[in-house]
Amino acid sequence: MSALARVNPVTPLLAAVLYSIPMLLTIDIVSAAVALAAWFVVFAAAGIGLRTVLRRTWPLLIAAPLSAVSMLLYAEPAGRIHAQVWLATISDRSIELALAIGLRVLALGVPTLVALVGLDPTRLADGLAQVARLPHRFVLAALAGTRLFGVLAEDWRQIALARRARGLGDTGAVRRALQAAFALLVVALRRGGTLATAMEARGFGGAERTWARPSTVGRADGLLLILAIAVAATAIGASLAAGSFAPVWEGAQ
Repeated sequence: MSALARVNPVTPLLAAVLYSIPMLLTIDIVSAAVALAAWFVVFAAAGIGLRTVLRRTWPLLIAAPLSAVSMLLYAEPAGRIHAQVWLATISDRSIELALAIGLRVLALGVPTLVALVGLDPTRLADGLAQVARLPHRFVLAALAGTRLFGVLAEDWRQIALARRARGLGDTGAVRRALQAAFALLVVALRRGGTLATAMEARGFGGAERTWARPSTVGRADGLLLILAIAVAATAIGASLAAGSFAPVWEGAQ
């Protein structure tokens, strides 16, 4: 069992907030690089392999370079100008900002996705209702919607096959998609009404309820919160020590 499996699902959400707020105060290379390196050390210590990290964070491998390229081409130029084509200008400042933004996307996104991707929706719902004290009707409704979200793909396939069998699938692609989307909406509303009635009949809508699976917090949860704060503090401290701390409010001026 991995270290994350022993943590209450609500804790990574709080840890992400405590870690992200300080990291969003500056845009510099040092803090992002230190934080990213620190998290990989934490992953290794927790038994989370590189393959698992890549599997959970692969969208960032696309988002980070795109963010960096846009900043490289269209950031406000400063310092030496290396190239200029119409509105795109590559300068010393834009190169620095591109590296800082790309690393910051990874530094913020990698630990968040590693912690949150793969969470059991049922455990998360238990934690949100029992630990975070969110209204149980809201939590259970969100859980039911999450559980049924995967059914929509099968419904879409069945609707497309049924329409084609009736000779209704030969219209234009846009019109066919809009008609199928409307049919899918009708099916989803009917299923939602049936599910709501069934849940009310089973007592899910009562003012008070008991829980089959107690959700608690322990030492592992406290350790994760401490790690999140420590990594953010280390990254910001390294940035200040290196003199690269660049407050976002100054960059906006």
